[in-house]
Amino acid sequence: MENQPSILLKAQNITKKFGGITALNNVNLEVHTGKVNAIVGENGAGKSTLMKILSGVYPDYDGKLFLNGEEVSFKNPKEAMQKGIAIMHQELNLIPYLSITENIFLGREIENPFGMLDSKEMHKKTKELLERLHCKLSPKTLVSDLRVGEQQLVEIAKALLEDAKLVIMDEPTSAISDSEIEVLFKIIESLKTQNVSILYISHKLDKLRLIADRFIGLRDGNTVGTIENVKEVKRDDLIRLMVGRDISNMYKKDTVSLGEEVLRIENICLPKIGNKAFYLLNNINFSVKKGEVLGLFGLMGAGRTELLETLFGLHPNLMTGTVFIENKEVKIRSVMDAIKNGMGLVPEDRKEDGLVLQMEISKNVSMATVDSVVKNGFLNTALESLLSKKYIESLKIKTPSEKQLSKNLSGGNQQKVVLSKWLATTPKILFLDEPTRGIDVSAKNEIYHLINKLAKDGLGIVVVSSELPEIMSISDRILVLSDSRITGEFNQENASEEAIMKAAVE
Repeated sequence: MENQPSILLKAQNITKKFGGITALNNVNLEVHTGKVNAIVGENGAGKSTLMKILSGVYPDYDGKLFLNGEEVSFKNPKEAMQKGIAIMHQELNLIPYLSITENIFLGREIENPFGMLDSKEMHKKTKELLERLHCKLSPKTLVSDLRVGEQQLVEIAKALLEDAKLVIMDEPTSAISDSEIEVLFKIIESLKTQNVSILYISHKLDKLRLIADRFIGLRDGNTVGTIENVKEVKRDDLIRLMVGRDISNMYKKDTVSLGEEVLRIENICLPKIGNKAFYLLNNINFSVKKGEVLGLFGLMGAGRTELLETLFGLHPNLMTGTVFIENKEVKIRSVMDAIKNGMGLVPEDRKEDGLVLQMEISKNVSMATVDSVVKNGFLNTALESLLSKKYIESLKIKTPSEKQLSKNLSGGNQQKVVLSKWLATTPKILFLDEPTRGIDVSAKNEIYHLINKLAKDGLGIVVVSSELPEIMSISDRILVLSDSRITGEFNQENASEEAIMKAAVE
């Protein structure tokens, strides 16, 4: 009989809700000691939410956690760290103008008997940690002078300072080179020999298969399976674990007769700020016709939001490439340029970037077209009221009045207000970034029908969505982005979840 695996951490029936949205639904998970436990799942599967529960970021949830067989709960990340659980977020949490030593000991400085900082002891311990990671960096080096891969080593050293038994790595290879990935993998292997467990999230399946000891699948907030025999696992097995579901009952877009080309982009590039060798967008080319809904799909970090922001004039000093609207080259150097040329952008985070929540619906609707409601140099509240009422009626916004504060609306109705703001500009092209995020099923269906109606009215629409069934059901064509470039193109006839996901993990 084979030896039973040693289980460091067990999550039992973990459920987490945000308002009416269930992010995790009775999730069960085992983390085996001294192993790389890889979690796979598409965007929105619940991976990051689960990691934040395990690391104490989210203390309120249903279900139980067991560490070495003992039930635990964490009020904050510090309590989790004290129990030996550390997390490396995708966006590294370091202060660039401090040294490696100062970053590692920030908030947990060593003092001498006189209450002064013991720099010598902290330097010595940092050197020991770096040697443990086979890293030859000087503890005095400023973090700003380190490459991203070296910064990751500092994050790991921070975790080991507290004698972490479990290190959670969220997309640790998303922004590092192949040579730095090799170094990271060697360090992970070294940590395994020290009986440190790794909980590893990544969309890079080929790299993941090189390091993982076991795979755990998350889909739509549920655990859907575990693969223990990793020697025989194929890439397609992991893709099926990520996406296999029935989409037969999903909304289906009406067929719309397409008009002339309304938008064309050629060779759009966007380098990363501070690192022009690393591209957030790399030679992106596509076109959109009037009445067409073009879907953009990609996993986290693929460049979807950056693409919409770039086209909307938010990165004018970095972007290169050419934009044509109705076959005429245009220069988009600002958001005002984008609006003047017939573009509208419904952003990913409607509460932060799309609305002023403390303001009335009418003022939010008129915000991008304020000149149209000004008379003799003064804001005309009657015109403003008429404008907002027009969209409250046509978009069926549920509100007692246009004077209602936007913060008091449901998520779906807030999204309709953001849409109203841009429709008031009479756009030719509408960019929708995650238009149904955080809204309930019935409200989603309303948004789908609204997108369809706008397409019938002749708008060119570009939609970003993290939900595969959604992007397949509302789009005429789908472009897939991976690692800053287009890796696939599909229409309604040849699109399948597995084919799209294969392109997304290239």
